[in-house]
Formats: sequence, structure tokens, C-alpha cells
Amino acid sequence: MNLFNFARVLLAILFLAETAQAADMVASRDTRQGRSFGEPFRPVRGDPDSAIGTVRIKDITSVRGVRANQLVGYGLIVGLQGSGDSMRNAPFTEQSLQSMLDRMGVNIRSESARGKNVAAVTVTAELPPFIGTGQRIDVTVSSLGDADSLMGGTLVMTPLYGADGEIYAVAQGSVAVSGFTSQGDSETLTQGVPTSGRIANGALVEREVPGSFNDGGKLAFELFNPDFKTAIRIVDVINAYSVKRWGVAVAQEEDLRTVHLHRPSKVSATRFLAELGDLRVAPDQPARVVIDERTGTVVIGKDVQISTVALTHGNLTVRVSELPSVSQPPPLSDGQTVVTSETIVEVQQDGGNFAFVGGADLETVVRGLNRIGLKPTGIIAILQAIKTAGALQAELVVQ
Repeated sequence: MNLFNFARVLLAILFLAETAQAADMVASRDTRQGRSFGEPFRPVRGDPDSAIGTVRIKDITSVRGVRANQLVGYGLIVGLQGSGDSMRNAPFTEQSLQSMLDRMGVNIRSESARGKNVAAVTVTAELPPFIGTGQRIDVTVSSLGDADSLMGGTLVMTPLYGADGEIYAVAQGSVAVSGFTSQGDSETLTQGVPTSGRIANGALVEREVPGSFNDGGKLAFELFNPDFKTAIRIVDVINAYSVKRWGVAVAQEEDLRTVHLHRPSKVSATRFLAELGDLRVAPDQPARVVIDERTGTVVIGKDVQISTVALTHGNLTVRVSELPSVSQPPPLSDGQTVVTSETIVEVQQDGGNFAFVGGADLETVVRGLNRIGLKPTGIIAILQAIKTAGALQAELVVQ
């Protein structure tokens, strides 16, 4: 072997050694991350009996990649009975009308439109997943100018755009308005929202959304309310069913939101998801108390617990009343009749007794709060104080 051939062999050996070392480093890194390179799908089978419930999986999850798309457009509604935009206060309506008539061969640039039979509107719609060209969708129209009502109007052909700027549908049709307004010289009666309406099947789909159903072995359920226990229960119920149905487990949890699915080759993706979606589980929910201070609404979750505490709540009411009286001077006197007032101040304080509140279930907690006899505003103050004291074993959400 000459020197040149020996050098080639030596370089080849060094290259193979570096390649093997790099592969070992990748394998060790994947192992440290909890999954080695090329590791097969190994679902964990738990206890499906404790996971079975009354809620269908398809009611609490969505399929990854199956989503709707929002569309928006700008158009004109014509045929209104004097309830449209005033061209002086809504110049964009006049400009849009002129542009539309220009495209139709009518030139009114030198004239000023003063009619109130036209209204500028925003047209919105939602493009469902997997919808095809030629199908129809509903649209909603909302006034942009100072129109009084859209009742009786007709939307002129309006293109609807997606987030990418492409036209996906075209809307046109008569507007259905649920509200109405009636005005006289001294009074106006309005019911509902007359400046917003809906056109059933008012848009024609012109372009399909790019993309296809994710059927490359990467199907996944995503929870509407992410929770670790709910995800585990979904996996257990699906695997128990799939073993009996196809002889193999098909679900594996990723985190609190995502459950991965591996479709067997002998069943289509549509049938596969349809069968799994009808399985019933018992979703878990965190202990949470939701308070809406504006409306006085209090919603207490099933697993909310309150450690036993003694509390008192008193309502202090101060009422100030003004009673007008007339001071009449005696007859034949130079006095004047004047109006005076008498002020009455009343102070009342209710409650003030200590009461024990506590319990390990929702019924006991509600019974303890009702025993005090508080209104919603008082219950809100009590729950916030109990949370501050550390006795409310739940998350407190104030809206």
C-alpha cells in the first residue's frame, strides 16, 4: 500500500468514528429528553372504569387542524326607507356609492347624493372547515354610519376577505333585522338593535381554504378546558375501547391539553374520529369560585371547600330624608311665604352575629352561606374575606 492509499483509508476511519460519536451524542440527548430516537409509540393504559362518565369526548375537545376562518368585507345596503346614512355625516357612504355607480357606467361625480336610502355596512362571516366552492354560509351586517335602521334593505354584492387578503366568498341578499325603531315629534321607540342584521345563506363560497385533513398519523384531540386528569381519563377510555375494537391502543397523552392519536390502518380517519368522539368520560374541573361584581353573580364549583371559620357581616344603612314644608306668615303682616325643609337622618345596622361557615362539599358551603341570610353583594364580600383569611380552598376569579 502506497502512502496515498494509506492516507485515504485513515481519513475514512476518522470520518466513520466522528459519525458514530455524533450519533451517540444525539441518542443520549434524546434519551435525556425522555424519548430516544426512533422510539415506537407506547401508550400507557390506566384505569378506564374510573374515567367513564356522561360527557362525550367530542363535546369537550376539538380535532387539531380542524378550525374555522373569519371573513370580513365592506359593502352597501340599498332600498332603505329613508333610514340610511346621511351623506353629510357619512362621506364614505357617498364615495362608495359613486364608485359603485362608476363601475356600472353611471357617472355622478359632479352631483351630490342626498338620499337616505343607502347605508355603509361591515359584513362578517365565518368560513367552516372543509367547506367547498359553491356552498353557502350565513353573514352578519352592521352599520358603519348614522343609519337609523337596516330593515327592508338589500346588500349589494360584497367580496369577503380572509386574513391573507384573498377573496373567499361573495355576499348578497335581503337583510333580516330583528329590532325596529319608530320616531315621532317628541318620542322615539326602539326595540332590539335595528342597525345590525343577518342574511341566512347570504354568501357564496368562491375559494376553498388551503390545507387538508391531518391524516398523516398525527391526529390529536385538544381540550377546551385543559386539565391533566381529564386528559388522562380520555386516554384511558380511548385505549380501553380501541383494544377491544381494533386490538391495539391508539391514544397517548402529551400534556394537559393534547391527546395524540395513532389511527389503525384498517379504518378511515373520519370513522376513527367519529367512533372515538362518541365515547363518554367524566371531565375533572378545578375548584374555582367566579364572582361578577357588576351583576352580583356568584358561581361556586363542585369541589370548592371552605375551612371552618367564624364570621360576622353587618350592613350599615344611612338614610337622609328631606321633607319640604311651607312657612305661611300671619294675615295682614309684612312677612313672605317661604318653603323650608326638614331633614331626617336614620341609621340602621343589620346583622352582626357570629356564624360558623365551613364544609367539605358544595351543599354544606351553600347551606352555611344561606344561613347568614345575605344578598349577593354580601356573599361576594364574605368570599373575598374568606379567601384573604386563607380558608377558601379554591381559586377566586373576580370579573
